[in-house]
Amino acid sequence: MDETSDEPPTSAVLLDNCHFSQVVFNNVEKFYVPGGDVICYYTLTQNIIPRGKDWVGIFRVGWKTTREYYTFMWAPLPSDAPSDTAVQQQIQFKAYYLPKDDEYYQFCYVDQDGVVRGASVPFQFRAETEDDILVVTTQGEVEEIELQNKNLRKENEELKASCASLEKQNVNLQEELNKTQELQNSLESLKSNTEKLKLEVNSLKKENKHLKELDDCREAELHQLKEQIQNVTSDKERLETRLKTALEHMDQLQSQVLNYEKEVENLSHMDHDKTEQLESLKEENRQLRLTGTQQKEQNKDLEHCMEYMKGLKVKLSLCLSHCLQNEQKQNHDLMKELEEQKHLFQILQAKKNNADEENQKLREENELLRHLSQAGEVSSFSVVSQAQAPIPGPEVGGLLFGNPYRGEITWHSASIRKCPMCDEVFPEEIETSQYEAHVQSHLLECPLCSKSFENCDKQVFDDHVFCHGLE
Repeated sequence: MDETSDEPPTSAVLLDNCHFSQVVFNNVEKFYVPGGDVICYYTLTQNIIPRGKDWVGIFRVGWKTTREYYTFMWAPLPSDAPSDTAVQQQIQFKAYYLPKDDEYYQFCYVDQDGVVRGASVPFQFRAETEDDILVVTTQGEVEEIELQNKNLRKENEELKASCASLEKQNVNLQEELNKTQELQNSLESLKSNTEKLKLEVNSLKKENKHLKELDDCREAELHQLKEQIQNVTSDKERLETRLKTALEHMDQLQSQVLNYEKEVENLSHMDHDKTEQLESLKEENRQLRLTGTQQKEQNKDLEHCMEYMKGLKVKLSLCLSHCLQNEQKQNHDLMKELEEQKHLFQILQAKKNNADEENQKLREENELLRHLSQAGEVSSFSVVSQAQAPIPGPEVGGLLFGNPYRGEITWHSASIRKCPMCDEVFPEEIETSQYEAHVQSHLLECPLCSKSFENCDKQVFDDHVFCHGLE
């Protein structure tokens, strides 16, 4: 629909965020005859800086965003002129690209960001009709027409004054809108900081949970080591009992050996005294020697058993001492690691408390900004309602060519209230208690400290209540 293949820069910005006073369209006709080129005259004020991608489009009246243009032309950059003065410009639209219906259209100047900087009065594309031709037949009618023209010029001056007042109000509203936008940006920044703090708190919770799991594992290992120590202790007691029994048996054998040695000694003494009985006692002596040999073998066996028991006792003592040293070292390492874990947990708990304090401060600032934003929206809405009061106009037959603004704009003068959470509108006849109850339904209140949180911040509310439980 345009003469170039490039698409102009557009955006989904609504009418409320546009600046219509920065570009002023001049000499806009009430209608243009189809089939002919149209020249658009406009003035660039000192409040706008032209850029290479600025364009002028023809929009059907009732458009919502800059994407709804019918056709467009790139706006030429002005020649070297002072930036503090207004510049006259013009663009020629070819007849081939112009609308063919008789709907109302208007010129709009759009910058390269897709924001409307100026708009013209509505006009039509239609042929001149007989109603538009004035035929003067008498002097009286001429005087009457001159009087009507005088009245129309007077009304035109009044409308221009009213238009200037509305433009001034529009500038004021735009300034308030910019302030509101800055507050919203600050609120978004605070929300992003709050989200970061939430992520840090969640990370600390996960680390705390991991440390608790490690602590539980260490306690389970310590319990297992205690059970092993108990088992080793019981084995030690059992081996000591067996060693004691073996020692008692060895003492008995030693006493028997001593008794046998005493008997042998007595027999040897008796051999000197009773040489005469040597022959008779040879057999007995041989038997005693055999018995002594057997007893020596038994004594050797007992000695070997004693040596084995001594070696076993030494090995058992070394094993028990080594086990006890390992157990004590492991217990010392575990206690040291447990102390480190407790210290780390205390540090994490302190960090968490600091994060909770910062989060609480951010919530208080967020609540203050929300109240300020709510107050700004209410005051801005009341100003807009006052600025949109209907402009008194003449009767239907008052203007020679009719009022082109009539029926195009709908004004609302009712005073209403708007929910700052869901943007639901409450008329003036709704009671204040109902409006406050509706706003309160969007909030969660802490049962311990009566602080309020939005429904969308359910995780923050749960963390806040959980922190009360930690206290």
